[in-house]
Amino acid sequence: MTTHQGAVRVPYTGGEKESLHASLNRHRDAVLWKLEGLDDEQVRRVMTPSGTNLLGLVKHLASVEYGWFCSTFGREVEPLWFDPFKNEDMSAGQGETTEQIVAFYGRARAAADRTISELSLDELGTSWNGTTVSLRWVLIHMVEDTARHAGHMDILRELIDGRTGDHRPG
Repeated sequence: MTTHQGAVRVPYTGGEKESLHASLNRHRDAVLWKLEGLDDEQVRRVMTPSGTNLLGLVKHLASVEYGWFCSTFGREVEPLWFDPFKNEDMSAGQGETTEQIVAFYGRARAAADRTISELSLDELGTSWNGTTVSLRWVLIHMVEDTARHAGHMDILRELIDGRTGDHRPG
């Protein structure tokens, strides 16, 4: 994994797993960067009719990292205090702090990283809906999902204070 101007870059000649993991980390880092310098009201501010907000997206991404990387492959998942199947992972409750949700995302990332490092790309698991998937598929899916939500967060951040970009300026 290399960095360029403050951002993780996918290695130009890296292997498949290394490249997919670097891509995921690049988007994960962008997600966290979108929260930097904002106060509690700003990270919770609902910016769309569907209720989308920065902190809710981080909570959602933590939940799906645990689900796809850990539950799918029979690995330990910390007990959730919300029901992601009722979209309770898309917003932060009154008693949930920014620090709590960011720490939750950090723990989910660490647990996912252990799965990524310990299993082969061809390892099979069973997803929440009963579908058999490979670690390769999960990595691709999570790069897509994290990039999609990082893009949402970029737009929300621009609406809040005008800051844009896909990575921390170097």
